[in-house]
Amino acid sequence: MRIAVSADEVAGVAAQIGPELERRGHSVLLFGALAPGERADWAWCSEAAARAVAEGRADQAVVACWTGAGASIAANKVDGVRAALCTDAVMADGARKWADANALALSLRLTSQPLLVEMLDAWFAGEPSADPVDAANVAHVAEIES
Repeated sequence: MRIAVSADEVAGVAAQIGPELERRGHSVLLFGALAPGERADWAWCSEAAARAVAEGRADQAVVACWTGAGASIAANKVDGVRAALCTDAVMADGARKWADANALALSLRLTSQPLLVEMLDAWFAGEPSADPVDAANVAHVAEIES
């Protein structure tokens, strides 16, 4: 899988996200502070990673900033991207299951290396729910965008 990864600074687990994804066999596209010459501000780098997903250059994204809130907000402004700010594995699993999230937003302040591994385990093990109510909610989010 191709994963777009952005961070607005190289702090906390930011530099560990890409290598952890590659260890799992994914290819990684880097944005923001993780890519030399890229604009590192959270709004710009999160948008760039989200656009990679929306345009099909990446299958999913991991976006990060100090709180994770800004990265999530910016990524969610891109049509077709459903970014979920997660702080633990249960949230990551639920975001994939009930919201069919395609972008994981992380807080560089709160996410430790062990927690990153747990969240990525849950994220990649999770699948969208087949429940019609859950599917209707995801479809409604797409309607809101248009």
